[in-house]
Amino acid sequence: MESQGLALVDVERGDGNGTDFKEPLLPRKKPHFPVFATGSESFSFTGIIKSDVSSLESLDYEIVENDVFKQDWRARTNYEVLQYVIMKWTFACLIGVLTGLVALLINLAVENIAGAKLLITLKLLQSNRYVLAGLLLTGINLVLVLFSSVLCVYFGPAAAGSGIPEVKAYLNGIDAPEILAPNTLVVKILGSIGAVSAGLCVGKEGPLVHIGACIASLLGQGGSKRYHLRWKWLQVFKKDKDRRDLVTCGAAAGVAGAFKAPVGGVLFALEEASSWWRSSLLWRTFFTSAVVAVVLRIGSMLCKEGKCGLFGAGGLILFDVSDVVVGFSLLDFLPVVVLGVSGGIIGSIFNKLSSRTCVFYSHYLHKKGSLAKVMLACFVALVTSIFCLCLPALGHCRPCPHEALMANECPSYGRTGNFKKFNCEAGHYNDLASLLFTTNDDAIRNLFSTNTPQEYHYASVLIFLVETFLLTLMTYGIAVPSGLFIPVILNGASFGRLVGILMSASHNLKLDEGLYAVLGAAAFLGGSMRMTVSLCVILLELTNNLSMLPLVMLVLLISKTVGDIFNKGLYDIHVRLKGFPLLESHSEPFMHQLTAADALKNPLVKMARVEKVGVIMDILRNTRHNAFPVIDFSSPPGKPVFCGLVLRSHLLVLLKHKAFQPRRDSSLDILKLFSGFDFAKPGSGKGMVIDNIEVSSEEDGMYIDMYPITNASPYTVLETMSLAKAYTLFRQLGLRHLCVMPKTPQDEPILGILTRHDFVPENLLTLYPYLKHKATKVPRLSSFLA
Repeated sequence: MESQGLALVDVERGDGNGTDFKEPLLPRKKPHFPVFATGSESFSFTGIIKSDVSSLESLDYEIVENDVFKQDWRARTNYEVLQYVIMKWTFACLIGVLTGLVALLINLAVENIAGAKLLITLKLLQSNRYVLAGLLLTGINLVLVLFSSVLCVYFGPAAAGSGIPEVKAYLNGIDAPEILAPNTLVVKILGSIGAVSAGLCVGKEGPLVHIGACIASLLGQGGSKRYHLRWKWLQVFKKDKDRRDLVTCGAAAGVAGAFKAPVGGVLFALEEASSWWRSSLLWRTFFTSAVVAVVLRIGSMLCKEGKCGLFGAGGLILFDVSDVVVGFSLLDFLPVVVLGVSGGIIGSIFNKLSSRTCVFYSHYLHKKGSLAKVMLACFVALVTSIFCLCLPALGHCRPCPHEALMANECPSYGRTGNFKKFNCEAGHYNDLASLLFTTNDDAIRNLFSTNTPQEYHYASVLIFLVETFLLTLMTYGIAVPSGLFIPVILNGASFGRLVGILMSASHNLKLDEGLYAVLGAAAFLGGSMRMTVSLCVILLELTNNLSMLPLVMLVLLISKTVGDIFNKGLYDIHVRLKGFPLLESHSEPFMHQLTAADALKNPLVKMARVEKVGVIMDILRNTRHNAFPVIDFSSPPGKPVFCGLVLRSHLLVLLKHKAFQPRRDSSLDILKLFSGFDFAKPGSGKGMVIDNIEVSSEEDGMYIDMYPITNASPYTVLETMSLAKAYTLFRQLGLRHLCVMPKTPQDEPILGILTRHDFVPENLLTLYPYLKHKATKVPRLSSFLA
């Protein structure tokens, strides 16, 4: 990590962390983290589920304005500027095309694998071969989950889970290892197919967001050096800022491909995923989502020709309720408000239970090793199969609707449909089996189906609601790619359909049962994920019914407001569980009582403008800092001058190429030896490390003039600035380092450097535990959820 830790302190130059010059507003508690003799500091904020956060680093969106950068900037021609702009749009198009193709692949594979499995099982059940049907269904599910889990555990651990917390952390400026690596991309695709096809209560929507981000990252860095996949013509962008924009486009493309909702994808990236936004990025994400929509449209045209097997026509509207005219009276608002309040409460309960389940899995099962993770996934698959096979016995046999009976659609044989015969007599269908013996997408379609009063008995819907709720809690956290959008929609739709059935007894209410299911899904989504605008547009694009806009908006606003009283959103909770030091959009209230100098923890490591090679090597070996203040001691005696910051990666380039000068006063024209491309960041991965660089004893006594590679204009704040204002500056500009300067002239030109971990509330409250009573922004009204 880049947090400035205890390192090689130059006693003659002073301490550097500011504590000798100003006392904090409140007494300071000794940090509870250990300090090692090597000079590195362990990060005190660890993941609740014991995630390995030791290798987390921050991305740097600041432009390093050194002499090399200025030389390259002046030398840029109009052609190069035009080429740069064209490549941005080309990359946005490629991301859309590839993400759309992957979305089609996953949908085709899931529908055909799951459809074939369910059709064979139903045929065996209809021929009274119950034992064989149960063994076949359970065996196929176990094989699919075993395949997905083994891939995740042994080949791509970062692919487990939804992937949205990882993408959100990356776009917040956190560079965690492997989260966007090529192996994560491959495992995410194959693992999602296996997990969803096995009938687990998971979705492919969250993984598709992660897949889109992985594709964008792979393109943005020109391939992968680790996996020997390098394309020189793609190696255009060498800044974190450009790669961040591409990953944002990838996240929007993932939502567009998952829900076939291009506008919803753009709004999702704006509202939930991205931490920084601007108008030019809006245009590119919109373009990328539009490309995804075109790819999906072409795919649906090919499927209409019968080339997609059980996937059918592959329409762009997933859950069409456009055939219903939404009419409502004032009385209809009462159950809608009840849905919103209930969705907020149930969603917050779900968030709490989901986090507790993940903590339980980590503490008591995952720590036992990789085999335990695979066994847990297989156990969940077994429970899911047992529920699917046994619970339909509790369902109700209902007579087929006349229209469906005349059209030979009830009961459905040899194809997907709303009506599964299961153990019922001729001309009847089992309503619970119609929800269980199908894919999650088809179950949502059945619940959203309109003009179908009395199609499901309220007891069957209640059983299905309890079953999906428990399986969603049990499944999320196992070692498979598992999205939460579809399970949450499934739970909300079940709850909404149940309310609709109960409300149908009143002749004064006009809303259809299927519309109640849509509103229930919106309520559960708003209560758990705490999004509003993006969810509203996604649901409208999913259902193709714009007349539901007022009711969906009302439900989302109510459910989000109620849910915020109890806890944070689902993805925010899981970001914390994974140990990502995410910086929220607003600072904590207690930060107003601290100054920037109060957050400086440890002595500062400084370098002279012209420094010995041996000293630089020792500093890089014994510290983990990623930036060092450069001090010019050749100024008037006793008045050292702060020149700027030099990055570790830039120093490694000079060391690797032996850009040394024999004497301190000799000169070496670095601007003629290097260009900005030589100092460009290599992308994800470790890049160059000090252990791979060797210098001779003779070279140890030589010198490096660091001024040409020193960022002479880093962002700085005075030591007296409130920490809340410094936090806002750091967060809004996407900085990695923020220099703290003394207010009055003194011997030290710089007091310290603030990094991401210095702004994490848990770290600050460790130093100042007396501020804990001011650390909570929103009062928690539910002690039972605490």
